[in-house]
Amino acid sequence: MQSLKLRKCYTAFLVLTFLVIPLTMVSAASNSLLFDPNICSAPITETWYGKEVTYRACEGIVYVSIPVDITYQTMNVYIPEAYFNGKKINGHTAKNAPIFMPNKVGGYNPGQPATVTEESVRYALSEGYVVAAPGARGKTQDYGRAPAGIVDLKAAVRYLRYNDKAMPGNAEKIISNGTSAGGAMSSLLGATGNNSDYEPYLQEIGAADARDDIFAASCYCPITNLNNSDMAYEWLFNGEHIWYWFMGPTSLTEEQIVLSDLLKAMFPAYLNRLSLQQCKPGKKNKCTQLTLDEYGEGNFNDYAESFVIASAQKALDNEADFTGPEFDWMTIENGKVIDIDLAGYAAYVTRMKPVPAFDNVDLSTGGTWENILFGNVEEGFPSKHFTRFSFERDIEGANAYPIADAKIVKMMSPMDYIGTKGSTTTKNWRIRHGTADRDTSIAIPIILTTKLRNAGFDVDFAMPWGQGHGGDYDLEELFAWIDMISKH
Repeated sequence: MQSLKLRKCYTAFLVLTFLVIPLTMVSAASNSLLFDPNICSAPITETWYGKEVTYRACEGIVYVSIPVDITYQTMNVYIPEAYFNGKKINGHTAKNAPIFMPNKVGGYNPGQPATVTEESVRYALSEGYVVAAPGARGKTQDYGRAPAGIVDLKAAVRYLRYNDKAMPGNAEKIISNGTSAGGAMSSLLGATGNNSDYEPYLQEIGAADARDDIFAASCYCPITNLNNSDMAYEWLFNGEHIWYWFMGPTSLTEEQIVLSDLLKAMFPAYLNRLSLQQCKPGKKNKCTQLTLDEYGEGNFNDYAESFVIASAQKALDNEADFTGPEFDWMTIENGKVIDIDLAGYAAYVTRMKPVPAFDNVDLSTGGTWENILFGNVEEGFPSKHFTRFSFERDIEGANAYPIADAKIVKMMSPMDYIGTKGSTTTKNWRIRHGTADRDTSIAIPIILTTKLRNAGFDVDFAMPWGQGHGGDYDLEELFAWIDMISKH
């Protein structure tokens, strides 16, 4: 570890870096929250997915009355021209058309509003959806640390609800969509609707006086449940001592191997506290509690394996070749994938991150994305620990660097809000996590899915075979799902 003196120099550098105010930052100037149709373009016609699509672009809408940064706290709205002429598209009208709400947040960085260059936006318009694409602040801005990103997206939802009668599209049918940290933001929108924890932050930026619950949440590989992700990562990758990221193959240090063992040993207690149930479809009373013993063994492992098996079976049915030695961890008999070895699967996928994977013990090392998310430049701490485990093991910095506020950490995790009093959690969920995705443990989306299902919500969950960390790779399936839930 580096010295505390060097760490303080690093902190001073970050403080100076993040305190540079961009030209786009604005003061507490008032901004109207009324939608102005005059900002929309003349009709634009393009050909996408074999269809001629005519729409109007209403871009650069500032969705709060006291914006901090109008580069990000803006929204692009795209509306099919048919809805200005009383016509229908796929049965949708100006009054009932669902609103597709994609975000471009990645790595918890700021994300600008999506435009028609995005395939998901084009596909949505071609299917007759109104698209409302908000930007959001992020961790690389001193005013964008947690919970700024989710607060901005909530404010965007409120803007749409506030202007529901003035805009084409049905604000009661907003479908959020995001990938990675954007998937986490989508899950937060879905879980935390109207929760008062966010209200002071929403008032601070002048959000509209309206609800912020949504109709559905589409979450691709959500990097969420951050305060428990280090344990989940080692539950899967413990024993894999080489990690592969930007620098190529790198060996874990002896200290990191010890930390991996400790984190894996902590995961069963967390998993067991959740009291998750595996229930047979259509049989409410046929449920079994998912547990792990002190060695990390138990029916939760079997449950997690079942999702990988289902994915492999689908790939096998589509003539995937699993005959090579790299698939020795998979047992196939008579054309059926009957078992996998979880440790073998982890070795096949390979470890991507060091230990800890998310809350880095040494805040000054590279890749501490989530530590920056929870930092506070005004306090002089651009990075903070958000788990007690790493905070207590940061020998050189623990006394100088406070741990992140527990309430802020909570506000960034949907797990703490699903179905709770004071939260309007959406009924409709679609979660995807590829089998080749190593950015977080497969336990994270599986736990999120199971928690939601146990609380009575509908979740379309799958692990596409061979898919790495990414999203919007199955737009036809995504919009078929949106179409199905929107018409019920």
